[in-house]
Amino acid sequence: MDAHSRGRADEIDPADQWVLNPQTGNYELRLDHSAGQSPTGGSHSGTTGSSTRSAARPTAPAEAPVPGQRRRRPADTDTEPAADRGGRVPPQSRRKRKQGASRKKKVLLWTGGTMAFVLVGGAVGVYALYNKLNSNLDVVEVVGKNKSAGFRKGEAFNIVLIGTDKRTGAGNAGYGDKNSPGHADTTILFHVSKDRSNATALSIPRDLKTNIPECQVKDGKEIKTIPAESDVRFNVSLGQNGRDPGCVMRTVEELTGVEVDHFMMADFNAVKEMTTAVGGVKVCVEKAVDDPKSHLKLPAGESVVQGEQALAFVRTRHSFGNESDLDRIKVQQQFLSSMIRQMKSDDTLTDPGKLYDLADAATSALTVDAGIGSLTKLQDLAGELAGIDTKNIAFATLPVVDNPAEKIKATVVPHPTKAPQLFAMLQSDTSLTEVKKKEQAAKSAQANAQAALLEGERATAAEVRVDVYNGSGIQGAAQATLNWLQNEQGVLRSTNKSNAPEKAAKTTLEYAPNQADQARALADMMGLPATALKQGTADAGEREPMTLVLGSDFKGAGVPITGPAKAPKDLEKVAADKQVCAK
Repeated sequence: MDAHSRGRADEIDPADQWVLNPQTGNYELRLDHSAGQSPTGGSHSGTTGSSTRSAARPTAPAEAPVPGQRRRRPADTDTEPAADRGGRVPPQSRRKRKQGASRKKKVLLWTGGTMAFVLVGGAVGVYALYNKLNSNLDVVEVVGKNKSAGFRKGEAFNIVLIGTDKRTGAGNAGYGDKNSPGHADTTILFHVSKDRSNATALSIPRDLKTNIPECQVKDGKEIKTIPAESDVRFNVSLGQNGRDPGCVMRTVEELTGVEVDHFMMADFNAVKEMTTAVGGVKVCVEKAVDDPKSHLKLPAGESVVQGEQALAFVRTRHSFGNESDLDRIKVQQQFLSSMIRQMKSDDTLTDPGKLYDLADAATSALTVDAGIGSLTKLQDLAGELAGIDTKNIAFATLPVVDNPAEKIKATVVPHPTKAPQLFAMLQSDTSLTEVKKKEQAAKSAQANAQAALLEGERATAAEVRVDVYNGSGIQGAAQATLNWLQNEQGVLRSTNKSNAPEKAAKTTLEYAPNQADQARALADMMGLPATALKQGTADAGEREPMTLVLGSDFKGAGVPITGPAKAPKDLEKVAADKQVCAK
């Protein structure tokens, strides 16, 4: 129940207790947290049911209550009194609760600080403390974005979650590099599906070499233009040269081809405060950890971490895997999955005190764009996400390879075929958690439409011969397709024939009647529609190849021309409902 229902939203903390006043026989809200029982009730003899329950959390930031004072609930209030921290309701005032009412009022509180974002259910305390929590938010106006827009209803939308390593601010001074303006230390592109049934959280490595486009930032009343940079680390898209989170948004858009609607950003302190607010987050490690650099010390198996220990867990690079940033990302994804489960657990949802602390910590840590720069807009956003099951929230990392330009490997670049495939999945709103089902449905639909043309035997990959021409207008498309065919599909008898004589609107595959089995096999691999297959009249020679011309509909090597995109082969991902032990 929110405080507006009690009639004193500006003064009453919804987490406070209802206690029996033996003088009046009414249950009243006790606002004095320092005393075990108020003077009026402490010496009354012969009373029952008047023992005081411990206070849940501090009162709202209004006038200071008088010690021992009680405020009577208005007689005309047609709502039930608040439950205490144990979930109990004063017995004389119980009313029948509408089933699921409070659970339907979901509040989404995000924090990107070292990637900690959470789904929080139950709006207890948010309405009464709206002004305080709303004023906690830091808002940045992104130049070129609609500052009044919330999110696209009825469409998929994307949010960039940023964890900055900026050392200034409360709780951050002890981590060195005090004067740094901060970097995009951790970045997640969070894609929410059109039907709101699933979400994909794509981690972008901070050491990824990429291009940062020109961006504009607002400096007071002036707008400054920050020039573009080529072949630099992704993490300099924030903080460096005066870049703001809007520059990160534009960098992600250029990298992925996905329109980014909003950003949410927080710093190191967010992880400490959020994990403390919920009483800790469960983590698991395969072997004992004792890292003198991050000060992380954990026994093998499961542990509960919070505060500094939680921050050490998500920041360590020397305790897991090969001590790379890519392995650190895996650990962070496991941590975030566990944190989401904790946020959605009954331990949190039924505890008004935890919800208040969580709301206060999250909003205090959060910087957002103007499009979602109020608690009301975040609540609207929450309503869109409330129905997503944790099993349908998938974490994945952008597929990368070592930077071939470096002798000493320090940075990475996008995988030439797997990265475009994953980007295409986001662009086509295909869920990583439902890919197999969607692929099967697409294959069934394609099979029905192309039954006459594509029925029959398929050649093996080793038997397929094809020359690849680039008519797409995309530089390197033929070579990328050749690499994909040879390295991932086993089509070794394929050749890059460079550019086609002219640009092609559609991808086509020309083949001879006696190559139909090869054409069917290649069509299956590439997701070619029946309209792309062009059969000649004369049979081909024994070693004569088919001709594949990539057209303007080409989206990337391995990306189907039609139908939903396929997940890259061997893509590592984890669903938020799974407990995984860090290795």
